Amino acid sequence: MSSRELSEWQAVEQLTGPLGGHRGDVQMAILAAVIANSQRAKGRMLTPADFLPSWEGKRKLTPEELFAKAMQANAALGGSLRTDN
Repeated sequence: MSSRELSEWQAVEQLTGPLGGHRGDVQMAILAAVIANSQRAKGRMLTPADFLPSWEGKRKLTPEELFAKAMQANAALGGSLRTDN
């Protein structure tokens, strides 16, 4: 996968949340609740809702902000900006 393709997928994920959708989040939240409850002391039992991420309510990034994030990810992964389009 090229640096450009990775950056594009990261931008998509920033806009829509993680790939795999809500169902995967619910499945992992159920598993996390089971594991956490098996290790907890007495007290309130945790529920899957305690582990669900909230993707709603996040401000959508502007194209300029998305580009800046993509450039940060590109630089962090050792990529460079090509100017010979």
